[in-house]
Amino acid sequence: MSTLVMMSHALLGVLFILTSVWVLVESANATPGNQKRIQWASRAAAVLMWLTYIIGGYWYVTHYGADKAVILKGPWPFAHSFFMEAKEHILLSIVLLATYLPIVTSTDLSQNKSARNLTMCVASLMVILGLAMDGAGAIISLGAKVALQVSQAAM
Repeated sequence: MSTLVMMSHALLGVLFILTSVWVLVESANATPGNQKRIQWASRAAAVLMWLTYIIGGYWYVTHYGADKAVILKGPWPFAHSFFMEAKEHILLSIVLLATYLPIVTSTDLSQNKSARNLTMCVASLMVILGLAMDGAGAIISLGAKVALQVSQAAM
């Protein structure tokens, strides 16, 4: 079950990043014809981020304690002390940005250049921070894997 929860978290996070790229590209080429797609994609990004947050939070509360102990005893304690701590703090920024995006895209972006630029900035930040979170998650997973490999080799 733990693996299914973690894989769901990672999959939803990647879908969030892809949807954010979609919003960015559509907004850069905003026309009255793609305004509904931009609004739909921005809502989808918000929903995906919230689902990623909820599932990741569930996993963190129910399963991460054991992984944390393994990571901290292994050769890569920074996987928790830096990368997990960074994820915990960056997360709130992404959730706020994702929640804000549908509000910004409710304006006709083809007519409102300021709203279009703001949408592109918010979507860009979501992509960059999402990729950073994905990379940090990979390092955390590797920290646990390396620690388990070292402990097995010592046996």
